[in-house]
Amino acid sequence: MKKDKNISTNENTAETKVKEKKVKAPKEKAPKTKGPKPKKEKKPLTEAQVERRNEIKKTFKDMIPPAVAVAVVALLIFIAVKLANKPEVYEIVKPYFYEVEEGVKVPDLVLESDGLIFTLDPSTTHFTVKKKSTGKVWSSYAKGAEDDPIALGSEKERLLSNLILTYTQVNGLETTFDTNSVSVANKYYEVVEEDGAVKVRYSMGNIEREYIVPPVMLAEDFEKWKANLDKKQAQYITDYYKKYDIDKLSPKDDKDELLRNYPSLKDHVIYVSRQPKKNVKEVLEQYFEQAGYTTQDYAKDKALDKSESADNRPIFNVEMIFRVEGDDLVVEIPFSSIQFKSQYPVSSIIPLPYFGAVGEGNEGFMFVPEGGGALINYNNGKKSQNDYYANIYGWDMCLRRDYVIHNTRAYFNVFGQANGNDSYICIMEDGASYGSVRAAISGKLHSYNYVDAKYSIIPGEKYDIANIASSDVFSFLDSLPEESIVQRYHFIDSGDYVDMAKEYGKYLENRYGDDFVLRGDAEAPVAVEIVGAVDKVRQIMGVPVSRPLKLTTFKEAGEMMEELNAADIGDLSVKMTGWLNGGVKQKILKHVNVISALGGSGNLKKLTKKANDLGVDLYLDGITQYEHQSTIFNGFFSFSDAARFLTKERAELYQYSDVTYAAREGAKSYYLLNSDESIKAANKLVKTTDKYKANVSFNDIGMDLSSDFTKKKTVSRESTLDKDVEVLKTASEKGQKVMVNMGNDYVLPYADMITGMELKGSEYTLLDKCVPFYQIAIHGYVDYTGEPINICGNEEEQILMSAEYGAGLYYTLMKESCFALQKTLYPDYYGSEYAEWKDRMIETCKRYNEELGHTFGQKIVGHSVDGDVSCTTYEDGTRVYVNYSFLDTYKTADGIEVGIRDYKVVKK
Repeated sequence: MKKDKNISTNENTAETKVKEKKVKAPKEKAPKTKGPKPKKEKKPLTEAQVERRNEIKKTFKDMIPPAVAVAVVALLIFIAVKLANKPEVYEIVKPYFYEVEEGVKVPDLVLESDGLIFTLDPSTTHFTVKKKSTGKVWSSYAKGAEDDPIALGSEKERLLSNLILTYTQVNGLETTFDTNSVSVANKYYEVVEEDGAVKVRYSMGNIEREYIVPPVMLAEDFEKWKANLDKKQAQYITDYYKKYDIDKLSPKDDKDELLRNYPSLKDHVIYVSRQPKKNVKEVLEQYFEQAGYTTQDYAKDKALDKSESADNRPIFNVEMIFRVEGDDLVVEIPFSSIQFKSQYPVSSIIPLPYFGAVGEGNEGFMFVPEGGGALINYNNGKKSQNDYYANIYGWDMCLRRDYVIHNTRAYFNVFGQANGNDSYICIMEDGASYGSVRAAISGKLHSYNYVDAKYSIIPGEKYDIANIASSDVFSFLDSLPEESIVQRYHFIDSGDYVDMAKEYGKYLENRYGDDFVLRGDAEAPVAVEIVGAVDKVRQIMGVPVSRPLKLTTFKEAGEMMEELNAADIGDLSVKMTGWLNGGVKQKILKHVNVISALGGSGNLKKLTKKANDLGVDLYLDGITQYEHQSTIFNGFFSFSDAARFLTKERAELYQYSDVTYAAREGAKSYYLLNSDESIKAANKLVKTTDKYKANVSFNDIGMDLSSDFTKKKTVSRESTLDKDVEVLKTASEKGQKVMVNMGNDYVLPYADMITGMELKGSEYTLLDKCVPFYQIAIHGYVDYTGEPINICGNEEEQILMSAEYGAGLYYTLMKESCFALQKTLYPDYYGSEYAEWKDRMIETCKRYNEELGHTFGQKIVGHSVDGDVSCTTYEDGTRVYVNYSFLDTYKTADGIEVGIRDYKVVKK
């Protein structure tokens, strides 16, 4: 049956409808009426139309994830292609040459001060430093390395080198050069004495003498340079260049090859060098220099040469500057002197890697900045242990990492050696934040014990594009900041680590002047952290929402502070954490929102007033370098506020598992703030705490130090350090007291209290003894504590370490029961209930203050270790014995008994 063209069948309703033909009728103008036009009634959609619309919506919705994925992949491919196919730019690194005739003996270069004689042999660049007072001579290299029976040839070369350089290729492969086998052996260096210093300029790499003579020139440039010379010189140059014009090639000329080697020939007349001999190149170089030809001109002309003879091999220049000042040898490497080609970035350098290195048969130790300090005895036989390694000021959080097995950190910038009755300390004066300290014993790769500093110069990161690229693609820092690496070697007439620490203390006094003076305290410092609120997920109308969980109100904090102060436990300082912007894991500090559940701004003012009335130092703590769970409603927009990794991705950070070492599943990520936002947050915290008439506590400044690789706003780690110091200085000048965690050495002039200091560090098996080196240097100048005694995992051990290291006591407390923390991510606070700890804390602190309080205004003048017992001596003769033994009591030479796992104070 044929269907009428005016009849349609609806398959959903099985009804047949007849369509009416539309007939055009003459339009009649409707009379104009005032008022709103009547709304057209919308015809209700049929069930089929609704279903069709829903299908279209679902289709578009399903297309969104693939579309986003395609866009991301396209972006990554674009980045990979862009990085892998960067236009080749020829860069000039002009090598140095030691131009001395064979057999001619050049006299040694000598620098002399009141305390030292520095002598450098120009033929090898090896040098010695002689201490006048003792006659002790320290060498810049491992003496006798040529005959080391263990070392391979490459290791012997490094043992004899003043500098080791490692560079990275664009695909991530690393290559290492040393000055002895590359620079000195091939005479690729120069030595000059000027401005009271000796400067050694090394060139390393695949080097041939490169003359600044253009291989190719455009005709107009050729005529320009000729015009600057006399007729004879101009003719000389003309004789050694051949002219090529694409329209006037000779039958012998291979047009295709010429265009392949010199693409500019297509549009220009060019002159190409005839590749003359060395003596001719020397003359040509002189003439071109006379004509005003520069290395920049050479680089431009070199880029015109695409022939196989074009040279773009890795070449590096580094300058080391040596000065003597009193008892100090100062070694400087300006970043401006580190020259390299962009496709071969310098990843690291090690200055004087084997300075003072000694072999078997010597007695002494290496000093490393683990915790408060640690000693590694020469030839200690622990060959199965890993070498020592620690990052100065910890990890740079703006460098990506996929796994964290162990965080290495040193919070002060000193290493050294003691050999017999002589020693030195090396202070990493400038550029320390790029450095890490290494140490190793003899018997592994060679027969020498050594300690040195390795510096990261151009960091690099790999793009995560494994699924779309056949080779790795790396991103590197574009340029070096205008900074220097400076190492100060201070030589000491003693082989005792206590004397080494005292010399470091004198250095700090001289460096910081009136900002670093003895405080004259007569009570033991006691720091109490009171936890205000943490975040907890709650169900609100069936929706999980994170809200602050009250642990201690401001009123309760005031009552706790009043009780502890009345108990006379020592010099009490209170740190209030988790009081703003969501709690302990604080949202971005663009605005300050005092948590209302704790009592709001009014009760916070009452708390600060009570503290001032009681004479208790109250610090309000804040996070300034990170954000946690922040949204645009908190003023946080990750695209503009987060710092950037080297790959220009946002610096999103994670918590890491102690089991898998990878990012912890289920834990929320957070962002590192860019430098501008971090400093704004820090200044906001200073301003707010000052408004409440309280002191300021920085949760992260003084502990964490990070770069920021935001495009066109790159901030180096050293620049961040300077900015952080300015913030601390501003707070101090306002009259506020400053509290920080960990206590990196640059905070010392401005910090009044340091909490959470790692007293003994990681206690690696390689270490032979942990010593309070840093604490000997700063005791009496700055108050400091170890980790919180009640939640550190070993209360007894922490108290004993505090007694040995001259530290105050530190507790973390909350008013609520630990049961309130159920179903939260804060198990660390389970041991913080005030009611459970109050009596024991008061008892511990009262004894500590009564016996040790008088020592906190004094310097530590002595320290020794005998088995499990240490003895710390103060200026007035007070001795503090600490017995770590689980088995035996200890009896001193004068008959004083120290109980098992206890400390004993003996006043003179």
